[in-house]
Amino acid sequence: MFKNSFLFSVAKSVAISGAVFFSYASAALSDDQGSVLEGIPSGTYSVDLTHASVIWKVSHFGFSTYVGRFNNFTAEIDLNVEDFTKSSVAVDINVNSIDTAYPNPEKEDFDKKLSQNWLKSEEAPSITFVSTSVSPLDGQNFTIDGEMSMAGQTHPVTLNAKVNGSTPSHPFVKKPLVGFSATATIDRTTWGVSKYAPQVGAEVAVEIQGEFIKSNSLPE
Repeated sequence: MFKNSFLFSVAKSVAISGAVFFSYASAALSDDQGSVLEGIPSGTYSVDLTHASVIWKVSHFGFSTYVGRFNNFTAEIDLNVEDFTKSSVAVDINVNSIDTAYPNPEKEDFDKKLSQNWLKSEEAPSITFVSTSVSPLDGQNFTIDGEMSMAGQTHPVTLNAKVNGSTPSHPFVKKPLVGFSATATIDRTTWGVSKYAPQVGAEVAVEIQGEFIKSNSLPE
């Protein structure tokens, strides 16, 4: 009888300890979710190009993943901390800034070929994304629905985004800063960019990284 009572007592203690632990963990998670933008004011935030990138990846005949980037772009976030769903995003990418690190450019300017022949830069010099809605912030994660224009066509795209971190005072310019990342997978043929598909993959993985600083005060 003593043995059974002892085991019951131990089991009860374990159960109570477990309940306390999970309750504490849940509370801690809630605190983390609430603090990701703590001290950050609402307003317009502009991308700091010295700490930003737009990278794309596409399958090359299934043998490798071909990686490129765009070097010249602007991006602004109208951040509403009080009601995150009222935030908005606008991005403008210079198509001619495509960079594939293709070797021997003096023999063949492959970047120019991609921008002009594939992405129709002479007709549509920019790739733009304008948000239409932003989901509620779930911890650090959220989604951005919007319209992307490329090669003369506009179609909806959803970005899976994350607030990487924030600070009320940038270490150099002493302005509020928020770091974001976002990913999406698009079918390039939807925009009529169908050359060599599907041998060169129709699906394009896009990865965006950026630090955004309030107002126009960007570090030199």
